[in-house]
Amino acid sequence: MYKRIRELREDADLTQKEVSKILHCSQQVYSNYELGQRDIPTVVLICLAKHYHTSTDYILGLTDSKNPPSCTRN
Repeated sequence: MYKRIRELREDADLTQKEVSKILHCSQQVYSNYELGQRDIPTVVLICLAKHYHTSTDYILGLTDSKNPPSCTRN
C-alpha cells in the first residue's frame, strides 16, 4: 500500500508537500504514510483514491487494476 501511494504521487508529478496540502496534513505526516510508519486513516485512503481516480482496492494492493470498477444498475 505504501509503495502504491508513492508511485501514484510520482506518476502525477506531485511532491509530498503538494499531496499533504490536498489531504490537509503536514508533509511529515504524509511522508510517514509513504514510509509505512503511520497507518493511513480510512478518510485519507478514500481522499487519495478520489484524487488519483483509482480504487481503494488498488491502493491497498487488493487489485493491480488502477481503474476503479464501474457501477452498473439493473
